[in-house]
Amino acid sequence: MIRKASKNDIMTIANLAVLMWTNASVDDLTVEFSELLSKDNAQIFLKYENDIPVGFAQCQLRNDYVEGTETTPVGYLEGIFILENYRNRGYAKELLNECEKWAKDKDCKEFASDCEIDNDNSFKFHMAMNFTEANRIICFTKKL
Repeated sequence: MIRKASKNDIMTIANLAVLMWTNASVDDLTVEFSELLSKDNAQIFLKYENDIPVGFAQCQLRNDYVEGTETTPVGYLEGIFILENYRNRGYAKELLNECEKWAKDKDCKEFASDCEIDNDNSFKFHMAMNFTEANRIICFTKKL
């Protein structure tokens, strides 16, 4: 079963998300997801198996330029995660489909995503889901 997340699901989402975004804390993610779910331009979907939350997908609308796209807004997959013991069952694809439907309902003509350049699992997932690679970049920063 997949369902749209509500404010009641924020701790569940944060506990899953911290397993993917390991540099974040549950507290930080709780605040971030609370803000996201209060807006109309973002949505989180939860995947359950036998009433156990096993994964989530976060999508948003992006109105700024999205690499490789021609329209605005663009639906954007911000993150997708399935617990390791539940992978390779098509759950990520199901979650992505929900995100894409949500973006279409928001009048998006395109859907995009990204991953770290060395994240081979994410790259393989995106290619298997019929994404087209738009570009590769390396970003730089420095302290002033």
